[in-house]
Amino acid sequence: MTRSSRFTKQKGSPVSGSGVELTHRAMAMLRAVAAGRAEMSCSCEPDLFVDGFACCDQMTAHALAHGGYVRPAADGAVGRVPAELTEAGRAALEITLAA
Repeated sequence: MTRSSRFTKQKGSPVSGSGVELTHRAMAMLRAVAAGRAEMSCSCEPDLFVDGFACCDQMTAHALAHGGYVRPAADGAVGRVPAELTEAGRAALEITLAA
């Protein structure tokens, strides 16, 4: 069993059912958001910034946002705002801690 498959209910089925594979990099992004170190742009393809720098894997950042793991902390905001975990994002991190 690979580490990323431990984050799924069954092979190929992510925790939230959104189709996002929770790789080591995706989990690191979620941990950065949980630690309050991340911001995201408010756009149809939201970019993630960690410690003020653009994340190296924006495709994964987009997948986490579209998959319902992260969202902007401010509704209706424009530009870059703090990022926050959704319920699915918190659940993914809890599974990691339990493993």
